Amino acid sequence: MESTATIQLKPTTSKRSALLGAMFLMATSAIGPGFITQTAAFTVQLGAAFAFAILVSILVDIAVQTNVWRVIGISGMRAQELGNHVLPGIGWFLAGLVFLGGLVFNIGNIAGTGLGTNAMMGLDPKLGGAISAVIAILIFLSKKAGVALDKIVVILGAVMILMTLYVAIVSAPPLGEALKNTVVPEKVDFLAITTLIGGTIGGYITYAGAHRLLDSGATGVRHVKEITRSSILGILVTCVMRILLFLAIFGVVAGGVALANNNLAASAFQSAAGEIGLRMFGVILWAASITSVIGAAYTSVSFVTKSTTGGRTRNLITVAFIAFCAVAYLLIGQAPQQLLIFAGAFNGLILPVGFAALLWVAWRRRDLLHGYAYPKWLLIIGALAWLLTLYLGWNSLAGLGKLWA
Repeated sequence: MESTATIQLKPTTSKRSALLGAMFLMATSAIGPGFITQTAAFTVQLGAAFAFAILVSILVDIAVQTNVWRVIGISGMRAQELGNHVLPGIGWFLAGLVFLGGLVFNIGNIAGTGLGTNAMMGLDPKLGGAISAVIAILIFLSKKAGVALDKIVVILGAVMILMTLYVAIVSAPPLGEALKNTVVPEKVDFLAITTLIGGTIGGYITYAGAHRLLDSGATGVRHVKEITRSSILGILVTCVMRILLFLAIFGVVAGGVALANNNLAASAFQSAAGEIGLRMFGVILWAASITSVIGAAYTSVSFVTKSTTGGRTRNLITVAFIAFCAVAYLLIGQAPQQLLIFAGAFNGLILPVGFAALLWVAWRRRDLLHGYAYPKWLLIIGALAWLLTLYLGWNSLAGLGKLWA
């Protein structure tokens, strides 16, 4: 009896670990260096009005992620596989978009690790980025890459939230002004909203948690509750981090402090909590960046491999993906802040394509969902979110070029 109990415990524990990893992979991917850089830049530009952009991004995030997790989780198929069932070839078109977007974003993620190590220890950003890329590669070369991935994203996600909470308290932001602008903004900036949405649910980020969910085995109609709970908890973790980071930086901006243009977020943390704040920012940015490097590589590769592809082969392709992005970052020499903001806007433009395919599955392809009766209310909010992403994407086209001016 004792040995039987042990045998039953292992898969259950493994499933829970993978579910927790999927939840935090989604969250840490969404709160990567792109979001940190975007939050700092747009908080300086818009002040309290940026709270409205955060609210819109959270609402869109809820509408998108709850649908994505449910469709992928119940079907048991990856997004590109579902896309090919909807319209032959569209799945591979989506895979190409996500893979290319993942490349652009991961160059930015590695740039973020460089900025993080610079703030943490004063290392040259390129050296810090190279070292961080090696660390990410070693994770995927380990024999238990899946277990390592899950533990790392959970631990670093918790570290980011706790440290940002501390700085948010110390910076003492005017909460009343932030709350007012959340509902009645003084200014609405479409590029800010689209960039934020693109940086938190665009491109590969949309599918990071859902694709990791498939590895947990918690798929099919009988696991709807687990799928829903995990997606909601992941969204809550993401929302908490977004709000705390905005408040931490807004407290400094509202106090009239002039931030250094070369690294706005680091300057804000240093102004709020001195030298300790700067080092903490380094830890937060590095943690956000390294988990995003892992998430971008894992998810992008999941789009260009099959579910039958061996784990070792997938890991080696992922290693090559990270190595390519690291070399590209070292050669480009582009200002990291511009690169990160561009990556977010680019992903915001490609978001509507894949989401449209998944919504079609939810609406018209009940056979792919094993006969599951998809909730109409969930489909409606998903459709509204999709229309909004189309509108925001169109508006961002005019402003995107200004980033390079």
